[in-house]
Formats: sequence, C-alpha cells, structure tokens
Amino acid sequence: MSERSGAGAKSSDALGAIASVFRTHYEQRSFSGSGIVKRGDEVLFSGAYGYAHRGWRVPNTVSTRFDTASITKLFTAVAVLQLVERGLLSLHDGVLDILELQGTSISPRVSVYHLLTHSSGIGDDADEEAGESYEAIFWDRPNYALRETVDFLPQFVHKPANFAPGEGCRYNNCAFVLAGLVVEKLTGRKYRDYVCENVFRRAGMCSTEFVAMDAVAENAAEGYAAVTDENGKLPGWRKNIYSFPPIGSPDSGAYTTVGDLDLFMRALAANRLLSEQLTEDFFKPKVMYRQTARATYMMGYGFEFALEPSGRRVMYMQKDGENPGVDSVLRYYPDTATVVAILANQDCNVWDMADEVGQALKGLQI
Repeated sequence: MSERSGAGAKSSDALGAIASVFRTHYEQRSFSGSGIVKRGDEVLFSGAYGYAHRGWRVPNTVSTRFDTASITKLFTAVAVLQLVERGLLSLHDGVLDILELQGTSISPRVSVYHLLTHSSGIGDDADEEAGESYEAIFWDRPNYALRETVDFLPQFVHKPANFAPGEGCRYNNCAFVLAGLVVEKLTGRKYRDYVCENVFRRAGMCSTEFVAMDAVAENAAEGYAAVTDENGKLPGWRKNIYSFPPIGSPDSGAYTTVGDLDLFMRALAANRLLSEQLTEDFFKPKVMYRQTARATYMMGYGFEFALEPSGRRVMYMQKDGENPGVDSVLRYYPDTATVVAILANQDCNVWDMADEVGQALKGLQI
C-alpha cells in the first residue's frame, strides 16, 4: 500500500477524508488498484493498494496499468469527433450507409450521434440493463475468437431493437463497436492503431495502449473476479482471462494509469484533442437518461452527466467501466477542474468510492 496527499492551503481534514476513503475500501471492501484526485495542477491524493499479481504478490503502484473497461468508450468518441472535425463525417450520417452493412436488424435511421449518446436502440450483445451476463457469451464461443472489431458483428446485428432510434436512452456497448468500425472505414486503419496515435499520443498518455491478455506486457495488472460461496461469502478470487475478449475494442479494454487518465481529461479540456467548438460540444449533456432525487442524469458523447435535480447545472461528468475483475471510474468536476480517477483490478465498488471522494471534496476551499 502506498499513498500521498497534497497540502497547500487546502483543508487538512478534507484531504485526510479523501485518503481515508481509499484506505478504508482497501482494508474493508477488497479494493485493489490505484487512484488519483487532482484539482487543476495540484495533486490532492494519489495512492495504490493491493496486488497487480496476486500469485507473486507484486504490489500495485500509481504507475501500474489497468484495464479501463468501458472508459475506453471516451477514446472512441474522441476519435469519431476527430473525423467530424476533418470533414470526413457528420454526426447525423447513417451508420449502415457508411459501413455498407445490410441485412441486419439495425434500423437504417441509426446515426453516428445515436451511437455515441446511447440512443440508437439497437440490440446489444449482452444487455447489461436487462441483467444479461457478458461472460455468458463465451460459454459456447471461445473469447479468443474476438480480436478485430468486425468479429463482434455476429453477436448483435440480428438482435431485435429495444426502441426506434432517438426515442429512448439505453446503455449500449455494441453501439461503440459500430462507432469503431466507422473509424476503421473512414481512416483505412485498425481502430487500435488510430486511437493510439491520435488520442493517446496527442494527449501525452505514454503509458496507455491496448494490452492483450496473452501478450507479455510490462507493468500491466492482472484482473481478479470474486468467487463467492452459496452464502454469498468471499472465499477467494479467480483470474478473468475467460470473461471477455483477449484485447481491447472500441467499447472496452484499453490499459492505462490513473495519471494518464488525468492527462486525457486535461488534454480534452484544453482543446488539444478536438477543436474548441467540438470540445465545448463534448462537454455538454445531450440525452435524458434517468432521474433520481439526487440528480438528473443525461448522456453525452460517451460521458454520463450528473446535473442538479433541476437540470440547470452539471455537477460532474463521468465514465465508468465494469467487467469481471475490472472496475473503473473517471469523474470530472468542470467547476473546479477536478479529476477523480480510480482503477481496480479486483471486483469492488469504485462507485461508492467516487461518491465518498466527492463528498470529501466539498470540504476543500475553492
């Protein structure tokens, strides 16, 4: 376990509360991973806990690279908007027309905008909102059969739609698979190659890449899924190597560090990845998702926005990710340019962690 907190003129109580969130979840709630909390140029907290490799008891560090799961969707969204900026694409272009993809259950009215805002209504390979298990896909098909973006198509293109395009909002992984295919079609390059050069390198994310499970990769954490008994108790852990495809895709699976996630958000906010106009658009909520007593939640281009219940002010924008043995959250508070990034290589509740850090941040002087 390693951690450090910044000082400056900030409240020591608030900084201690942030550190306590990570320490408590490590000691009591199975957190294994790393985290960073950074406001502007000031690091308020950074720390790492648990093991990158449980068998050899190799500790995690803040420079350990973790599977980001669905945070990868943000990189895909940026890649698509870069094509808009280059004049190769309009957000309202029809996806089937671009991909020349016929004979599917996907409506010809599905646009690129629908893909990025989870409003396409297309059938997903595993409908998470309906409680379907992504692991179950690979009970009858080897996960190593999916290495290229096109390999995902048979898993969802013939599934019935949930609603007509633009007439609802439902979280959808395969919408971003289609978005990745659009990137490949219009650039003539593999999705991963394009994103590495035009998103990761441009943002200065030198520790970020798509790491294959069967590759020999430096400083990459293994993932561990919880094994519970019939009473719901946790007797142990298992590796997640059969739980999802062996290398990342447009909807999931890039490996990065918490520091690189901070670099991504700073580069995005500073217009280094997109033009000022498209960056401004990226930072705006688009489609109503759900309403609670605490907040109004809306979808944007990959990001989910939490607004005050009145819907007048964005409290924060967030992208999270979850796979067996992988939990992640990237949260950005635009009013204070504060980044909270938490990456875990073991099943644990990073969402509670992010909420608790958010509460602690309220104690800081602005």
